[in-house]
Amino acid sequence: MKNNKLNYSGQKIIVGIDVHKKNWHITIIANGLKVSSLSVPPYPNKLYSFLVKHFPNGDYYSVYEAGFSGFWAHRELCALGIKNIIVNPADIPTKTKERRRKTDKIDSEKLARELSAGSLEGIYVPDKQSEGFRALVRLRRQLSKDQSKVKNRIKSLLLFLGEDVPEDINTKNWSQKYINALKELPIEVKESKQTLDNLIQYLEVIRLQLAKVIKQLRIAVSNNHEARKIVELLMSIPGIGFTVGTIIYSEIMDIKRFKNLDQFASYVGLTPDVKASGEREHVKGLSKQSNDKLKNYIIEAAWIAIRKDPALLMAYGKLKSRMSSGSAIIRISKKLLNRIRYVWNNEKTYVLAVVE
Repeated sequence: MKNNKLNYSGQKIIVGIDVHKKNWHITIIANGLKVSSLSVPPYPNKLYSFLVKHFPNGDYYSVYEAGFSGFWAHRELCALGIKNIIVNPADIPTKTKERRRKTDKIDSEKLARELSAGSLEGIYVPDKQSEGFRALVRLRRQLSKDQSKVKNRIKSLLLFLGEDVPEDINTKNWSQKYINALKELPIEVKESKQTLDNLIQYLEVIRLQLAKVIKQLRIAVSNNHEARKIVELLMSIPGIGFTVGTIIYSEIMDIKRFKNLDQFASYVGLTPDVKASGEREHVKGLSKQSNDKLKNYIIEAAWIAIRKDPALLMAYGKLKSRMSSGSAIIRISKKLLNRIRYVWNNEKTYVLAVVE
């Protein structure tokens, strides 16, 4: 009597997952052939049950793009025995027709195809504790941006009304005394006054929330030995304070994942975007593939660092003699990355160089 029981033992079952809130579109490749393309409920255990039923005892491999869905699905897939990776969408090789015609089915097929070909490399996935710390740091950044937006709305309103306001309207930090002065402005039209009062109240709510989050961050850092150690090391570098130090730590988490400075700079986004054809090579500026949450703060820190570090100031002067100030500060930013990498890898406080 024949044994018709399926057994995929020792065979790779590749699954490309296009993740959405209501469903996942999956494409399955087995032995180099596309065998299934369908939608399944958006739960790792449902996908696992489908694989076990239709491809029993197989070695399951899956991939999905980084995005709104975060890392929870990755952790559950791995816990179920599925070897999953998450990839940066910009790193996925894409055919011209796939760019022109984008559907869930095409996206999942592309992921399965490239995973099967071995051309995909997974991104770094932090543990839950690190992910939580990163979320709090990013919330501080978002609140800071919201605060700036409300200040700009207040400034725009006052300019539109032709009101005379104190000169420090353009300063970065508004004191409570200054905000109280804005409340007392004698605006004639009732509705205009109400608009200003509402904007000021909104600003004060954001300020309170921002202060609360900053306090929570300081507590989180002080209670985490590794975070406290690394942030203190980073703060020994000119241009890096507590805020930037926590941003760098939360976005990197593990400096060892970068084998060299070029890999680190590429992740941050401080490498050139080069277009080469034959013997011609054209540099189009900084690469668009970057961690914007990190890059902008590193560049801002570099501007502060050249005022505090004599060696960086001297290097900036030499660079500026042969290029624009913007190009020069990008070079200084990469030097700053090298300092960050050094103190983190060697766990040594940064010592200012002496220029003779």
